[in-house]
Amino acid sequence: MKILFVASEGLPFSKTGGLADVVEALPKALVQQGHEVAVVLPRYRGAPNDAAVYPSVTVPMGGKLRFPSVGGGQVLDGVRYFFVEDSEYYDRDGIYGTSGGDFPDNAERYSELCRAAIEVAKHVWRPDAIHCHDWQTGLLPLLLRISYAEDPLLKDTPVIFTIHNMGYQGVFGRAAIERAGIPAQTFHPGALEYFGSVNFLKAGLVFSDYLTTVSRKYAEEIRTPEFGYGLDGVARGRGDRLVGILNGVDYTAWNPETDALIAQKFSFKHLAGKFACKTHLLQIFGISPAHAARPLIGIVSRFADQKGFDLIAERAHELLREELSLVVLGSGDRRYEELFESLAAAYPGRVGVRVAYDNTLAHKIEAGADMFLMPSRYEPCGLNQIYSLKYGTVPVVRATGGLDDTIETFDLEHGTGTGFKFGEYSGAAMMYAVRQALHHYIDERIWKRIQLNGMAKDFSWAAPAREYAKLYEAAWSLRHPGQSLPVIVPAPEPKQARAAARNQTTLRSSN
Repeated sequence: MKILFVASEGLPFSKTGGLADVVEALPKALVQQGHEVAVVLPRYRGAPNDAAVYPSVTVPMGGKLRFPSVGGGQVLDGVRYFFVEDSEYYDRDGIYGTSGGDFPDNAERYSELCRAAIEVAKHVWRPDAIHCHDWQTGLLPLLLRISYAEDPLLKDTPVIFTIHNMGYQGVFGRAAIERAGIPAQTFHPGALEYFGSVNFLKAGLVFSDYLTTVSRKYAEEIRTPEFGYGLDGVARGRGDRLVGILNGVDYTAWNPETDALIAQKFSFKHLAGKFACKTHLLQIFGISPAHAARPLIGIVSRFADQKGFDLIAERAHELLREELSLVVLGSGDRRYEELFESLAAAYPGRVGVRVAYDNTLAHKIEAGADMFLMPSRYEPCGLNQIYSLKYGTVPVVRATGGLDDTIETFDLEHGTGTGFKFGEYSGAAMMYAVRQALHHYIDERIWKRIQLNGMAKDFSWAAPAREYAKLYEAAWSLRHPGQSLPVIVPAPEPKQARAAARNQTTLRSSN
């Protein structure tokens, strides 16, 4: 099938979170399974400035017209990329905003992205299905079903919509209807109206053919008031079309056997290099080598309440009364940045902190830490706990969302399990799980069993890509009942490539 991805960010061009990783990795995995995939992204500052493939897209906006262009068409790892270009909207210092807050015209910016992507689907690259991601693309299915409902080229195009985080919904005042060129007739509770405001995420939930979340557990959680953030009723109403598909990870980037960013490579069969990574990590963070025998807990995260940092703040000194060391990498809420800086000052030689985003250092922490702490209040999928498994770094997590789906509680009697989990969202429950891990760390034989259990797990993108492919097929069949599924016919090779192939065949035949 031909699948068109539409997203507000995607590696290697733009990134603020896990969405960008998915938008890079899933299309590559689908291509490897024989599908044809293209991705539409905004051209933010620093993205490639390729020639326009569609010089002018007409976009109604606030009683007037805008005319972005669509550039790109370049192919990376078999995936074709298109960029919506409008320097006034996208050539800025940040993606969604600055330290002072979100950009006030985000409704207009992402309305334009949705409209331009639909025009790409109509005039440049005709897909069998469109896959939208998060609130920034929520208007696309609404526009397709309302504004393009009679368009013979697009009216039967199915849309799959993935919710990466229900907590971010794209809620704007009613004035956004006119400013962002949204069809006025959709402002009612059955469409995108949300307590008198406009809700882009709700539009995606209501008008898409299928909905997905990034883990099975999260697909259940968003149907509850605790995790639905006001849209749990909508999620329950679409329950027969809501599917949880666990994200994969890119093991070409996150694998201790091949990782060029760590002090010494190691593997499931040869774990010795992990201790070299630990001593190197202690040196980087200024932790005394005399503490090398102590368990080392690592944290790599955005500093926010969602990630459980209120629990860490509550129990920080209790945690550090245990025989352990701590290394922390991340940034975010200033009060948590100050917390870790004060802990580093209070426990010199035992606590190391870097307030920053640093991919290289993140790899070193995954490789060198003994345990990885993720006490999230909610976690749609999570990636670091999966990276940790591959690096023999035992996760201690809260049993929520993807953390619950990916980590199995260690069972001493049977020698099974990959980490330690706690259910109740409390500092006491977190400390109980940490102490369980510390207790088992004392026994080298048991600890190695837990490490090897985790390193043997496979969370690559191959299986999720197959699940998404089945969903694309189901969505297509809904819109085309009784018709055969589309089959991708490989594009003919250039004449030079065909001639070279014939020459190679002739050479093999004559040998």
